[in-house]
Amino acid sequence: MPVPLPLSELDCVTARLRAWRMDDLDSLVASANDESVSRGLRDRFPYPYTGNDGRAWLAHAAHNADPHDRAWALEVDGCAVGGVSLHLGSDVHRHSAELGYWLAQRLWNRGIMRGVLTLFVPHAMAELALYRVHASVYEGNPASMRVLERCGFVHEGVAKSAVFKRGRLLDIHVYARTRLAPACDHDPGDHEA
Repeated sequence: MPVPLPLSELDCVTARLRAWRMDDLDSLVASANDESVSRGLRDRFPYPYTGNDGRAWLAHAAHNADPHDRAWALEVDGCAVGGVSLHLGSDVHRHSAELGYWLAQRLWNRGIMRGVLTLFVPHAMAELALYRVHASVYEGNPASMRVLERCGFVHEGVAKSAVFKRGRLLDIHVYARTRLAPACDHDPGDHEA
């Protein structure tokens, strides 16, 4: 049984975030099977992206019981054309999360992802008690860097030769958005020694 997600649906004006559904298969494969999309993502997002890849992802999304991994379909005009994910930290990192996102290439440069992240990130931070959300962008992807900057993320630095993608070592640019924690003496998640 999947774990209920806060933010089960969010209208972001330019798009809608919602749970992935099995009937997203055709639009998922059509949007994901693009070398330019997969270039900026981890290798677990394959290229070429086949129907089998889509079925595996949708089955995983439908039955994911890991409370630390959350994923939403990004819907435009009734079709799933991208995704947003959060990998929530644990232990001492329990108030932070890593953000991931992608969008079908045919919809780039329309302000869609900026519109989505502008609303989603602060909402997710409040709903999930997050004080830091960070994202990594591979070198050579200035458009993604601009999206993050326009959504209030700050460039924190560059990790040199941090990833190996398609036969090349690449730097990653680390971005983060933070909010101040309320003043308190005790975090309910803290454990006394």
